[in-house]
Amino acid sequence: MDTNARKGTATPLRASFHLSLLLAIFPAVAAEPPENFRRENLVAWCVAPFDAKKRTPHDRAAMLSRLGLKRVAYDWREEHVPEFEIEFLAYREHGIELFAFWKNHPEAKAIFEQLDLKPQIWVPLQTGKGLSNQEKVANAVESLVPLARETAERGFALGLYNQGGWGGLPDNLAAVSAGLRERGFEQVGIAYTFHNAHPRIGTFADDLRKMRPHLLCVSLNGMADPAKSDISKSENRIKPLGTGEHEAAMIAELIEQGYDGPVAILGHVATRDAEEVLRENIEGLERIVGGLP
Repeated sequence: MDTNARKGTATPLRASFHLSLLLAIFPAVAAEPPENFRRENLVAWCVAPFDAKKRTPHDRAAMLSRLGLKRVAYDWREEHVPEFEIEFLAYREHGIELFAFWKNHPEAKAIFEQLDLKPQIWVPLQTGKGLSNQEKVANAVESLVPLARETAERGFALGLYNQGGWGGLPDNLAAVSAGLRERGFEQVGIAYTFHNAHPRIGTFADDLRKMRPHLLCVSLNGMADPAKSDISKSENRIKPLGTGEHEAAMIAELIEQGYDGPVAILGHVATRDAEEVLRENIEGLERIVGGLP
């Protein structure tokens, strides 16, 4: 097991203490949130496959519009493939940007070209082959060159996504991103999500410093304490913003370190209405950001 990951599980985020102290000293004052945390700039993520109402593309676009969201990262399953064009046209009709697209799919390529869409492409970083970590990084870089070349030619950004395991560790994400940039693929970066980062809560400030030059998007989530909760259970791993113990300090760290890039919020609860889940996250985020000193 990675030493830093083990350490991160047990150690509370250093910023938690400072945030609590500041909030105790200074009363919360309603303030304008940073530009990237404003509702109209947020990215809705993990919505289509996670919705108890099983909305159609048009209903989903209308729902996002009702919530005041203007950007979406599209997560899909095989049953959604025949609806790609309908989905993307529905977004356009409601003034919603297709900000990112999960993995890659041949059926989507022609539609992207036809509709002049250039979403970020998010792919999980897979473990590279090799004995040493350096060899694994080099192998992961080499395996991603074809996709990096393709996205560069199409004018798309390529986001390495922290799905978990070796490929979810910030050091490896940053190293592979840097390796691809050294090969000339400047559009490569990191799409980092909180909900796969529970083992890294204690090292988030340091992790962020390493990843920040590469970040294409940060996806937020309510962060339960892994020392107190079983993170393998979905109700602990996926929580509304404002109901966890660490996300406020992690968001404060993002702002303190000057992260001004795109911010996403999650649907990701298949048993609930996606509109309710997204609204909870929007309102939770607004309370967190509005309460920061």
